[in-house]
Formats: sequence, structure tokens, C-alpha cells
Amino acid sequence: QVQLVESGGGMVQAGGSLRLSCAASGSSFRTYSVAWFRQAPGKDREFVSAIKRYGGATSYLDTVKGRFTVSRDNGKNTVYLQMNSLKSEDTAVYYCAAGAGIITSSLSNARAYDYWGQGTQVTVSS
Repeated sequence: QVQLVESGGGMVQAGGSLRLSCAASGSSFRTYSVAWFRQAPGKDREFVSAIKRYGGATSYLDTVKGRFTVSRDNGKNTVYLQMNSLKSEDTAVYYCAAGAGIITSSLSNARAYDYWGQGTQVTVSS
């Protein structure tokens, strides 16, 4: 079992930055791939970014490439999402998710993940 807790959300002006954290319980966390998804009001949940186990391959939604960076510190059981140059369209609830044995081509598939956090709100004002 893995429990995930997101933090770092808040309100920021367009062009600003936030760093989200996803803290996990469990000693096997380093063996899990971790992703960030987001859901804006009235919209479906969408993939944002992911990082494979042991800090391997990363993947990003096209619209956040060059602005967001995902990283992990397995010693701290934490995955981070650094978000720069934020835009109003980035406003959403951000969720982290973890799963084992996820192949690279499935990193953006929400159904591949077994564990989810409760989410943290990010609001970008224009």
C-alpha cells in the first residue's frame, strides 16, 4: 500500500511559479512510477507529467513542456512538479498518482496507476 499526499498548491499570478510535492509512505516507493494529473472545473482529468521508477524517463503534456519539470527524491519518498511561467489555463486541482510496472508508453494513462492523492488546488490569475 502507498499513501500519497500533495502539497504546494495555491494562488499565483500568471507568469509566476509554484512547486508541488507528492509525499509517499512505504519503503518501496522508489519502485513506482509517479505521475501528475490535473482536473479543471467542467473538464476531464488530464495527464500533466510523469517520472518512471528510480528517476528514469520523464513524460510531459505538450502544453507544459519547457515550463514544468518533474523530479523525484527517492530518499525522501517525494516527487516534485516545478511549474514555471504559469498560465490561467493551468488552473486546476493537481493530483499525484503512483503505480508499479508501468511501461513508458502507458505513463499518461490514468488507469495504469493504483494509488492517488487527494489533490491540491492551483489557481493562476491573469
